Amino acid sequence: MLTLYDFPTSGNCYKVRLLFAHLGIPFRRVHRDILKGETRAAEHLAINPAGKVPVVETETGARYVESGAILWHFARGTRLLPGTVEDETRTLQWLLFEQSALAIPLGRPRYFIKILGKGGEFKDDIAKLMPLGQQALARIESHLAEGNPYFVGRRFSIADIALFAYAHLAPDGGYDLAPYPAVRDWIER
Repeated sequence: MLTLYDFPTSGNCYKVRLLFAHLGIPFRRVHRDILKGETRAAEHLAINPAGKVPVVETETGARYVESGAILWHFARGTRLLPGTVEDETRTLQWLLFEQSALAIPLGRPRYFIKILGKGGEFKDDIAKLMPLGQQALARIESHLAEGNPYFVGRRFSIADIALFAYAHLAPDGGYDLAPYPAVRDWIER
């Protein structure tokens, strides 16, 4: 059975749990509390020298890190990773967009406000991230508003999983999704 080293409120860990749920892949969870520094402890650093979660470990001891790479690895050959080179490239583009333009602007304000409960202490940081998050939401709104029900082709894929992990929780970070009706509809699907 696979082992997922996990932190429950991490968007990156959530993506892996969501993928495994969609594919019916059983796994056991090992909790690593990032707030208590457990990912920086020697025990975890022996598993992932980068000191991050998620980490997926196989029964043979192979380890996979970085949520996008984990999604790609376990989705290969399934309905969640389209098979054409063109669709694979589009999937990769959205995975990279999610990590470079969406995860931090949407995830960090949520972390400050909802997880740490210290939104006031980080109001300047949050204010700097808001325009970036709004740009990212506008980009996914634009794609969906063009009549695309999903992000790659006309079916649900790992691109949707990656983007959903942070987009659906954007209000927890102070974002108003009212200006993004296509995003709201996609979240409800």
